[in-house]
Amino acid sequence: MSKQDGSSRQVTTGPVDDSATPILHVDMDAFFVSVELLSRPELRGRPVLVGGTAGRGVVAAASYEARRYGVNSAMPMSVALQRCPNAVVLRGDYRRYTEYSKRVMEILGDVTPLVEPLSIDEAFLDVSGARRLHGSPGQIAWSIRERVRAETGLTCSVGVAATKYVAKVASGRAKPDGMLVVPAADTLEFLRPLPVSALWGVGRVTEESLTRIGLLTVGDVAETPPEALERAVGPALATRLTQLANGIDPREITVQRSERSIGHETTFDHDLTDPEEIRRALLGLAGNVAARLRKAGTTARTVVLKLRYGDFRTVTRSRTLAEPTDVARRIYEEASGALDELVGAGVKVRLVGVRAEQLRPSGGAALWDPDEDWRDAERTIDEVVAKFGRGAVKPAALVRRDGSGAVAGARFRRPLDDDDEA
Repeated sequence: MSKQDGSSRQVTTGPVDDSATPILHVDMDAFFVSVELLSRPELRGRPVLVGGTAGRGVVAAASYEARRYGVNSAMPMSVALQRCPNAVVLRGDYRRYTEYSKRVMEILGDVTPLVEPLSIDEAFLDVSGARRLHGSPGQIAWSIRERVRAETGLTCSVGVAATKYVAKVASGRAKPDGMLVVPAADTLEFLRPLPVSALWGVGRVTEESLTRIGLLTVGDVAETPPEALERAVGPALATRLTQLANGIDPREITVQRSERSIGHETTFDHDLTDPEEIRRALLGLAGNVAARLRKAGTTARTVVLKLRYGDFRTVTRSRTLAEPTDVARRIYEEASGALDELVGAGVKVRLVGVRAEQLRPSGGAALWDPDEDWRDAERTIDEVVAKFGRGAVKPAALVRRDGSGAVAGARFRRPLDDDDEA
């Protein structure tokens, strides 16, 4: 979710040279909030937050009205409500967001097959081959915004530029509900006054490193000798930042983007010290990861356990399997084994996560498959879930005596992929 509140909005309002700007970045405006407002129109114009309210709930999305109070996504809800006490908080419905995302992506696919989704609410397009049918890049961007509004009731912002990086920056500057075309010849003029945080890959730590040596703008980075930049951020990042600061981004649109990993994690409402409670959470997470692996037709060779302690220290441990798997029981056993190395008596745990890596297509089974019986059972569960919904069947260890099926102290969030809403 963008941190911009719309106060520095910059849009294209008249004729502009878009002849060499075939790359579009389409970004939905405050997507989760906007979907919620379709059924809650009385909340329009008010500060609205989507996210969890219990314990350590976080902000998943904030309306532009809320952002003006300094509220952003990923912020603890308690902090957000201190900054904006009059905000309306909604729990959210990820399934509904997914449905609207699919409708938007279908609209983009009607324009060109060269669509690269970045997350649930944004995508790159290459419209080089769509000009004869749909017009210039600027005209295409305008028509996309009109179609999205007419067919979904939502608004989006579109950046049009010669490269992916500049198009993404442009869409952010155009928010909300705007379009900004950056002519290829004006790329450096557009980039130079922007803060260094506008450079792709510059987070808080890197920004501090750059400002420490007096680099405040993109233009400053572009003019800095390579050796000075390398001393500040290292050679690899220095090379990339120099290229971006000079408008150089050779990346092309990638239509088929395979997942690098599949993971789920959960933050507990209070720190857990009982290893058995943590293992129960692991079992549920492993089940979710395995189900997504099977749905994607992939298996994983590596299982990664993520653990965050009560003092916010975060550690990971990975285990590589002899044979790739999509079986929850195997994933759980590996993660649980790694847990034994990290959690002792009285150790407080705030967050736990399970991730599957080194993904490969399913099939080509080994001569000896130790998980065959478990795999058959879990595929049967997949069929039941597909018919009756999530929660219809679950491991007995996840069903508490009160029948609620919840893990004590845990608040489960939606699946976390490598890329999240932006």
